[in-house]
Amino acid sequence: MSLQELETQLRPIFLAALAGDAAAYRLFLDTISLRLRGYLRQMLARAGRSEASEAEDVLQETLLALHLSCHTYDAASPVTAWAHAIARYKLVDHLRRSGRHVGALPLEDEAHQLAGPPESAAVDARLDLARAMEALPERTRRLIDQVKLQGTSVADAATAAGMTETAAKVAIHRGLQAMAQFLSKRRKQP
Repeated sequence: MSLQELETQLRPIFLAALAGDAAAYRLFLDTISLRLRGYLRQMLARAGRSEASEAEDVLQETLLALHLSCHTYDAASPVTAWAHAIARYKLVDHLRRSGRHVGALPLEDEAHQLAGPPESAAVDARLDLARAMEALPERTRRLIDQVKLQGTSVADAATAAGMTETAAKVAIHRGLQAMAQFLSKRRKQP
């Protein structure tokens, strides 16, 4: 199945799932799982990892993240690009946790290709933000995600990270500055 066919099939299913259709949600998860499993196996193989159970572990983390991040989906964007971007975050997190260098993963991988035509500025901006977040330390990235994207209070996010509230605020502030600097450099590139 081509990517366009997959997007055409998944988009209405996912929108129905967001509207509360449990059967559509199950179908979306089953369908996207097949695509993401292949993607994760391919990317893990590129990183020198070929154990099927490892891909399954990352897939389960990705499916959980998809569930928890449904509110971040922009209906104007391809659902496949959104799902693949989350899968890539989870893959990078997994490789970092396991002590593998993630530099072996190409930035211009399938998730970028799935983003759609170049005229889709919103999708390009989301991918730039994703790359800016990816450049941050894991704890800072998690704090920004929890506080700025998920709406968690700074106090709760700090507690979850094992930090003081002041330290969490500083980490978030510095992380946002680093992201702004990263994005500024990207805009200057041809």
